Amino acid sequence: MKSPRSLSAKELIKLLKVYGYEIVSQKGSHIKVTTQQSGEHHLAIPNHNPLKAGTLNAIIKQAAEHLGKSKEDVMKELFS
Repeated sequence: MKSPRSLSAKELIKLLKVYGYEIVSQKGSHIKVTTQQSGEHHLAIPNHNPLKAGTLNAIIKQAAEHLGKSKEDVMKELFS
């Protein structure tokens, strides 16, 4: 599955709420989100609109590794 090309940081953060990610801080153009699901995990998301494809893929990969899922499964759950 291909990742969307016009996804903003705010839209991604809304989608990640499914996995319990919540905004905890922002410093400059980076938003830090944290989840307690499957243990504590932090992601730094640049506040860009749209997010670059490589950046989006890296964020999804990090979340998938933490959740013990494949990147493809996470993408299907977020973007379907």
